[in-house]
Amino acid sequence: MSTTVVQQGEFAGWTTWAEEPFEHDTAGPFYFRVDDQGPVAAFRVARKHMNAGGVVHGGCLMTFADFALFAIGHEAMEGSYGVTVAFTAEFIDGALEGELLTARGDTLRKGGSLSFVRGIVSGEDGRPVLNFSGTIKKRRKQV
Repeated sequence: MSTTVVQQGEFAGWTTWAEEPFEHDTAGPFYFRVDDQGPVAAFRVARKHMNAGGVVHGGCLMTFADFALFAIGHEAMEGSYGVTVAFTAEFIDGALEGELLTARGDTLRKGGSLSFVRGIVSGEDGRPVLNFSGTIKKRRKQV
């Protein structure tokens, strides 16, 4: 799957999948890169991400975590298209409007067609917000 490097703004130098309209345009935008600690995904919480309780909506957190599955497991995908076939999440703490959320994790196992990934979404102060894990299946892109 092709990536786009952001050229300006807060996430200049980060990468995104601009061809993913839901994650990029509707729910996000979400970004990723690899730094000295490994793969990391991030986004800045906006008003559209909030629920009536004043914290980020759980569906937004899970969507970001699903994006992070692929950011963390990107190398294991070897440029292939993939789909999430299993996903679990535990909500740990609320995140606030304006906060930078990041997700880091590990590819636990890379197989021929399945990769197993886990991670944690954290707030700016390093507190855990969401624990997640999932399974990605490589497949041909449907047209």
